[in-house]
Amino acid sequence: MPRQNAETETARLEARIPVQVYDQMQRAARLRGMTLTGYLLATAGEDARRAVEDADILRLAREDQIRFAQALIDPPTPNDRLKRAASRHRELIEPQ
Repeated sequence: MPRQNAETETARLEARIPVQVYDQMQRAARLRGMTLTGYLLATAGEDARRAVEDADILRLAREDQIRFAQALIDPPTPNDRLKRAASRHRELIEPQ
């Protein structure tokens, strides 16, 4: 049998959940005119996307955004501690 392409590949998910939760999810799916699978894909998929986005995207308050942009435009002079760290990095990490 030919292998499906990456866009149509699926994986199986099995879970034991309380009957009350299962019934509630089925009802919610019916109310939205969806299958239970479609409902789970929509709700769990959106929650997973948000969780990953929250972990991957740094959100800053306006004041912090301005401070960050200013540091990029006009970086402060490196202090002794930063100079030592850069030197140590060169010794340990960068190839010689």
